[in-house]
Amino acid sequence: MDEFSQNVSQEEVLPIPNWGGRVEEDGKNWYAARLFTTRQHEIVDLLTAKGLSCFVPMEYRDVMRSEKLVKHALMPVVRNLIFIRKDYSEPETRRILADVPYKLSILRKAKDNPEYYEIPHRQMLEFQIMCNPELEMRKYLSGDEARLKAGTPVSVEHGPLKGLSGKLVRSSKKYYLLKEVPGMAVMIKVSRWCCKPLELK
Repeated sequence: MDEFSQNVSQEEVLPIPNWGGRVEEDGKNWYAARLFTTRQHEIVDLLTAKGLSCFVPMEYRDVMRSEKLVKHALMPVVRNLIFIRKDYSEPETRRILADVPYKLSILRKAKDNPEYYEIPHRQMLEFQIMCNPELEMRKYLSGDEARLKAGTPVSVEHGPLKGLSGKLVRSSKKYYLLKEVPGMAVMIKVSRWCCKPLELK
């Protein structure tokens, strides 16, 4: 999938802040917004200035500098997606987004349903924790790729990921905890012995 490409040219490197790691127990839900422009950093800055909190998953990448020097830089995982916290009512959020001079689209509950899809607070909180760029053995997937992964819903009972939940999947003979939100997913290596199957309701 091109939007998850690891190849980064010098022109694509932007002086953007680390929008990741803002994990807050505030109970607020989130929206996922699909972008139709490459000005991701400008949109986040605009929304932040208007009082909306944003989250963009980040990761370290090696990029070329001066055609020779390789630098470890913190960059967005994907350029056409941002997450926006529901700091205001849906009508007020719509009004704010209408003033943004760039095309973007909030993911909806269904194609024939105009209401925004809200990502539950707990689901987004765990997703943010798993997106910590300091964590190793982490992979990002598109939403379609995540849905193709067969696995068992589990909660992690022991280890550094204790308290998180997701789908236990297997990839390259290793086990991962997969957490999906609209538009993308993240998975981190985990021991299956640390996981407990969740009872399906």
